[in-house]
Amino acid sequence: MSDAMDAEFDTVAEWTAQVAMDLGPDYYVPAGCRGSGSPAALDWLIDGMQLAPGATLLDCGAGVGGPAAYAARSRGTLPVLVEPEPGACRAATRLFDYPVLQAAGSTLPIADSSVDAAWALGVLCTTPQQQELLDELRRAVRPGGRIGLLVFVAQRDMSSSESEGNHFPRSSRLLGMVERASLRLEQWLSTANLPEMPATWTEQMDEIDRELNERYGDTEAWQVSERQSSRIGALLEEEALTGALLVLSRGAY
Repeated sequence: MSDAMDAEFDTVAEWTAQVAMDLGPDYYVPAGCRGSGSPAALDWLIDGMQLAPGATLLDCGAGVGGPAAYAARSRGTLPVLVEPEPGACRAATRLFDYPVLQAAGSTLPIADSSVDAAWALGVLCTTPQQQELLDELRRAVRPGGRIGLLVFVAQRDMSSSESEGNHFPRSSRLLGMVERASLRLEQWLSTANLPEMPATWTEQMDEIDRELNERYGDTEAWQVSERQSSRIGALLEEEALTGALLVLSRGAY
């Protein structure tokens, strides 16, 4: 993992959890979703994946755990979090207290066919082991279950300096990996077609960012993380990257 991602998913994750706890419980889910999902994106995935109350939802690369908590609160799912970075694991436990396993998505410590559904939000682009990650998600989900992805898809070839530790797939490569994992694409939506974030959510996210910047703005970890976010934002703005939401299904076998 690059220094930028190590800063974002480990050090800054723990800082984010502390800021959220200081601001109050209303900030926990928005803080936990920094960079990994808006309400509209999560609602679209929850509906497309047909998540039902009591369903076990594996959040692979869960970070601080905000998306899993959002699904639990809106649909009554039972989250299981897998996250490789120890700081993010600690942050998720502090904020939400769901089961958290420290492991990479390419080697999930989950039994075969043991969860009803899974998602990996903004995770595929962070690892070179993309096929292994998709294969593991399929293995963990029961037959007939669904898998949700948030992926940043490259619209052109990128230099290593542009991607800086990320592995943005072209759409053809992404679809090829889905097919090789014996998964079926059910739905695909560009994040550009999602509605705007609710004003309250935006205000809470802005307050979290202001507080993080005030406390940690002079630290290298925060500056590295912000450069990473700005770089991805610029690539999205120039449409070199596009955000995509996918719902995949595992066959009934």
